[in-house]
Amino acid sequence: MPETFYQLNKPDKIKTDLLKPIDYQYRGKRDISIVIEQPEFTSVCPMTGLPDFGAVIIKYRPNEKIIELKSLKYYFLQYRNVGIFYEHVVNRILDDLVEVLKPQQMEITGKFTARGGILTNVTAEYQGKADA
Repeated sequence: MPETFYQLNKPDKIKTDLLKPIDYQYRGKRDISIVIEQPEFTSVCPMTGLPDFGAVIIKYRPNEKIIELKSLKYYFLQYRNVGIFYEHVVNRILDDLVEVLKPQQMEITGKFTARGGILTNVTAEYQGKADA
């Protein structure tokens, strides 16, 4: 089994305390939409231990907080040795960012490179309250 060849971390090893929120100074003055793209996302297939590559796109409308991008970069780097399916990684990122930022609305899309001739795109969405 691949587990004998690879030392895969489990998703519970991902630390959310790396994510640093910043105050959104224009709250109440205007709503904005933020789009962040990470075109070099990597994780590991939990079945084979082989690397998975893709892009992660974050779209959100903030409430009181926005994400500090360097902290997001370090958060993403944790996934490099984590065995996790595409569908789970997108939901995990959404859950973690919603917990930290408490946005009005957020959408996470993972666009993963072809594996065996199959492309996979996964989108997960959150709709919160504007006054959360």
